Parts: sequence; C-alpha cells; structure tokens
Amino acid sequence: MDQAKTLRNIAQNSSITKVISVTSGKGGVGKTNLISNLAYVLASAGKSVLLMDADLGLGNVDILLGIAPRYNISHVLSGEKSLEDIIVTGPAGIKIIPASSGIQKVTDLSDDEKRYLLTAFENLSFDIDYFLIDTGAGISKNVTYFCIASQEIIVIATPEPTSITDAYALMKVLSKNYGENKFNLIVNLAKDKRDALQVFKTLTLVIDKYLGMDISLNYLGYVPADDRFPTVVRKQKLITEIYPDSEVYKNLKKITEKLDDIEVDFTSKGNIQFFFNKLISM
Repeated sequence: MDQAKTLRNIAQNSSITKVISVTSGKGGVGKTNLISNLAYVLASAGKSVLLMDADLGLGNVDILLGIAPRYNISHVLSGEKSLEDIIVTGPAGIKIIPASSGIQKVTDLSDDEKRYLLTAFENLSFDIDYFLIDTGAGISKNVTYFCIASQEIIVIATPEPTSITDAYALMKVLSKNYGENKFNLIVNLAKDKRDALQVFKTLTLVIDKYLGMDISLNYLGYVPADDRFPTVVRKQKLITEIYPDSEVYKNLKKITEKLDDIEVDFTSKGNIQFFFNKLISM
C-alpha cells in the first residue's frame, strides 16, 4: 500500500510513460503496419515514442520502415550490447528496438532472460511518453508476457470472421489465465465506420455472454482500408508519412487523442512490470 501511494504521489508531479501492448489473435491483420503508423502520428504530435518489435524471432518493424539495424534484441539478451546500443531512430524521431529475425532461441524467453530484459528497460536514460510494444500474434507465452506487463492492451481485429474469433480467443486467455479485465479495440482495414462498429458490437456481445460483464472492451476507433497500402509498404514507407491528408492519418490522430486521455494505472497488475521503476520518469 505504501509503495502504491508513493507511485501515485510521483505521478502527480512527473512525466509518465504510457506502456501499451498492441496485439492480435490472428496474424495478417496489419498489426505491425498499424502500430508503426500510430507511432508516427504520436511522434509527429511531439510525443517521445519508443517502439519495441516484440515479435522476437520474426521481427519486421525495421523492414517495414526501411531500416537496417546492425544489432537487435538478441544481442541484449546475450549480454553483448546494452539496450541503448541497439536502439535506432525512425521517421519523425521514433526510437525503435529491433527484434531478431529467424533466431528461434529468443521466441521463448526463460525467467532469467525476462528479468534481464526488465533490468535493461529500467536502465534506459531518456524520458519516454509512449512505449509501444508490437507483440507477435496468437496466444504464445511471449505474447501474453508482454500484454500483462503493459498498462494498456490494444487488440487489433479486422471485419473478417476469423480475425474476430481469434481476437476473442486472445482476450479470453488473457482474462481467464492472467486476470486481465480491460482491453482496447482498434478495427483495422474496415470499409467504413459502420463496418468497424459492427466488429466492436459483435465482440462486446460475445464477451458479455461468455466472459461476464466485468470485462471491459473500449473502442478506440478504426483504420480504413486504403488501396495505397501495398504500394507504400513496398516502398518501405508509412502511409501517414507519405499521405498526411489521408483518412488513415485523420483516424489515427483521433485514436491518439483518446490514448492521451487514458489515465495510467500505477498499481502493478502482475508479477512483471517493465515500467514499475524507471519507466515512470522522475
């Protein structure tokens, strides 16, 4: 109780880092593209953003952004490099923690490696407004680890039935196995607002029926489908960077405004919290 009170007192007089995991029950929903564009919109608004590619064995944030980092998270876990050694800078000043690619060992972190990673985050020397974690898809231990370590969980779903089903399955696992009861939803690649709200309505009904009324699903908004996405991705650019007047940018801007309004929960939700010490900037 004393520790929680101390953290709340610090929060009233300090810059606070919002730690947000962005995840999905199904691959192929455009999660990494979405979180990268979200990071760009936040950074363009003057926020300090740290983006971690937490799909530890199949990282692709750097590929999407056209960056070729020399080092990645595997070099931190092996003790060869510090966390700050591997951080690279992307568009609008986004700081990026690259994942390894094709290295199976880092896809199943041991308890010692998780503690080591926690210490590495605690030793970061710069202030961060938003720490965005791009998890892998599905319900693996690494995905759930990063979700329960975050203050907020954003679930990405598309209007496809398989995506909706898998998004529900992910929230079910996080709720029943890890006690998570609050989720945020962004609907990606929707035709329009009505299409996106139907996804939210469907998930809400299923959650209320099978998980109980104590589970909260907060609708943050949607990102519309845009025919220019494939071309922009091939150029290794962000659509928000190339087309700042696009509906994608405008909708993500509205989502970032909602994120700014989210109040940070300073009490620990589980055994592991990345941000419990140094990520609350004093």
